[in-house]
Amino acid sequence: MTDTRRRVKLYMLNEDRQWDDRGTGHVSSAYVERLRGMSLLVRSETDGSILLESKIQPDTAYQKQQETLIVWSEADNYDLALSFQEKAGCDEIWEKICQVQGKDPSVDITQDVVEESEDERFDDMPDAAPPIELPPCELSKLEEISELFSSVLPSPIRREKLAVAIENDGYIKKLIDLFHMCEDLENMEGLHHLFDIFKSVFLLNKNALFEIMFSDDVIFDIVGIMEYDPALTQPAKHRDYLRHKAKFKEVVPMSNFELENKIHQTYRVQYIQEVILPTPSVFEENMLSSLSSFVFFNKVEIVSMIQEDVKFLTTLFAQLTEDDTSDEHRRDLVMFLKEFCTFSQTLQQPSRENFFKTLSNLGILSTIEIILGLDDERMRSAAIDIFSYIVEFSPSMVREFIVQETQNQDDDDILINLVIEQMINDTDPELGGAMQLMGILRLLLDPENMLATANKTEKTEFLSFFYKHSMHVLTAPLFANTADEKPSRDDYQTAQLLSLILELLSFCVEHHTYHIKNYVISKDLLRRVLVLLGSRHSFLVLCALRFMRKIVGLKEEFYNRYIIKGNLFQPIVNLFLRNGDRYNLLNSALIELFEFIRVEDIKTLSTHVVENFQKELEGVKYVKTFETLKLRYDQQQDRLKDRMNIEGRHAASLMRNSRFRRDVRTLDEEEELWFDQDEDAEDSDGPPQMSDLLKHKLEADLDNIQKIWEHKKAKEQGEVRDVSQRLMHKSTPININLKTGSNSPLSNLLGTTPTSPGSPGSPASPGSPGSPGSPDSPSSPGRLCPTPHTSPVTTTPKPADKTNAVTKKPGLRGLVDYPDEDSEEEEEEEEDDDVIAPSPKRPRIGT
Repeated sequence: MTDTRRRVKLYMLNEDRQWDDRGTGHVSSAYVERLRGMSLLVRSETDGSILLESKIQPDTAYQKQQETLIVWSEADNYDLALSFQEKAGCDEIWEKICQVQGKDPSVDITQDVVEESEDERFDDMPDAAPPIELPPCELSKLEEISELFSSVLPSPIRREKLAVAIENDGYIKKLIDLFHMCEDLENMEGLHHLFDIFKSVFLLNKNALFEIMFSDDVIFDIVGIMEYDPALTQPAKHRDYLRHKAKFKEVVPMSNFELENKIHQTYRVQYIQEVILPTPSVFEENMLSSLSSFVFFNKVEIVSMIQEDVKFLTTLFAQLTEDDTSDEHRRDLVMFLKEFCTFSQTLQQPSRENFFKTLSNLGILSTIEIILGLDDERMRSAAIDIFSYIVEFSPSMVREFIVQETQNQDDDDILINLVIEQMINDTDPELGGAMQLMGILRLLLDPENMLATANKTEKTEFLSFFYKHSMHVLTAPLFANTADEKPSRDDYQTAQLLSLILELLSFCVEHHTYHIKNYVISKDLLRRVLVLLGSRHSFLVLCALRFMRKIVGLKEEFYNRYIIKGNLFQPIVNLFLRNGDRYNLLNSALIELFEFIRVEDIKTLSTHVVENFQKELEGVKYVKTFETLKLRYDQQQDRLKDRMNIEGRHAASLMRNSRFRRDVRTLDEEEELWFDQDEDAEDSDGPPQMSDLLKHKLEADLDNIQKIWEHKKAKEQGEVRDVSQRLMHKSTPININLKTGSNSPLSNLLGTTPTSPGSPGSPASPGSPGSPGSPDSPSSPGRLCPTPHTSPVTTTPKPADKTNAVTKKPGLRGLVDYPDEDSEEEEEEEEDDDVIAPSPKRPRIGT
């Protein structure tokens, strides 16, 4: 079994003069070669790592406090403390320290604490300052004593000497005897001197003196002395309050007498610190650090003692959840639990983690759920405070509990819905509790503190749960108040509540992309929120406008189409016009919304605003926002018209062309523009948009082109049939210079297949060298068609044959490119162009 005598907690004083817990371990003293001396070593009880390795310096001032604390300064502004579990372990280490420094273990401080400036000041002194001789403790000497105590405060050395003298001479007890004498004699002058004396004693900042002053038999006399402040016309009645009005309620019987005394002492010392002592000046602020440390370590001890008393905590939670517990006793139990959790805030992270794990194992969240279901306002308020402590420390633990409890309970009884109902039904006109609960809900809904594991994602699981089981409870007051065109209730408290709900919804819009988007669209949430623009409370109007601004700020086309379809800018423009030329926060917020649309160039919204609200907004000249929006809109429309004109010229060219092919692989820019428009634009009652005009024009052009195509196709087929009939009746052979593919309509009609040049079935060359279309002609594109060695019967083609050559205008392309057949058709067209193109004459060369 591990020796608990050496079990310690290591603390370090931070910049805010608060003690930070550095861990729990076991302390020992040993010689460390690296440090070349005896050192204090603290090894962690969890992993054995070294938490502290501090050499015991001969000139370091070690201080023993409260029998289980050793405090010292390692360096400038680097204070350390060891808090022992047992007094015996503290005594052992204290003896080791005193042995190294050559001091008597009976002292509580090993060295005089001297600041650096004092060191420099007293460098030339052969010895330290002489001990302070205290005047006799008599009524006639009270003024002299008061002046002496006040004079030593600026000097750290003299403060130390005075503290040692007071402790050694038992001076505090003697002064208390004088206090009783002065109070009996009603000697107000002497009582005022005693107040000044003990104020100086507090500013000595010595823990050894605090232990004497705060003992059970002395503390009420100290409180009595501090009642006679010379600045007060009448003495205060602190003793009467502590004895008769401040009641200690033992809600669960305590078997630990030491724990009960520690609770009493801590309460009284806190009362002295916060109520009795005057507010310290800037120069005195750090002179009460030992008093703050005294209270801090007392609270740590109280929480540790209660946490280790399993029987006490089990009884506490059992009585909280029992049905037969009276309301008054249950209220006392809840108040004790709240105070217990408040004390835990002084603990550092490891200790707080153990504390809340202990409460979780005892069923703290189920207990809060029961308390929130009661009608007692004080108990519910205290339960919310406890719940806030738990959520701030571990929101994931609360989320896990909430999701699991839905398996056994209805939506109305789950913890998070009870919290929302408590927020909605807050009776405070200023809604202080509701604001606290809104902060708690925001912590629970914040994806930034949600965990993601290999098996599941807390964000997905909890947000799906919340929007299914709890979102309707949160938004119920909003929907109930916005059923008409104006808010049904517009009192201050309702407006405050709705503003809190809108703040939370704005947070959801910003952080919950998928879930809140579906909720906004399915419930038409934005339209309901914009009803609140008609409220007479400016802060609520601004909250509703901020919600709209959050949605627009996302720049998502999904939301933009929803806004345009619902014409949700109409309430915004109406509000802007109602506000008129007043230069206020509402005016600035509205203009910023339109300015954001302009700067970010959100085309769908800017087009919607200009086309629907330009007449109402064109008179606003004190900002350039709306003029710039209109200018950009006009530029965009001009670009659209230019594109339409280009498209019109293309369509006209295509109608003049003998072949028209549509390319399904590419889209014209106008078609892309049409597809980008809202599919619901056709339903609007306003003037036709440019995209609609373009769409109707394209449909008309395509119909005309289709008719021309069918007419051309029929004409070509008739001409081909006419040529084939003439060929059948003509005796003179005719050379037709048409290159036809195997799939061309003409080859199918003629019943022929193409043959390569020079093959037995190939036709003769249409002309000898020098004739148009021959390879040597300058206009020939270099076709690979050889001239036969034997000259056949040359017959000049008749002009009627030109109808067989399909022409194509240069620079025009079809809308569709067919990679197989059409490539051959293009070559055919190029070759036909060669046939009919004129070329300069050259001398005939004989074969």
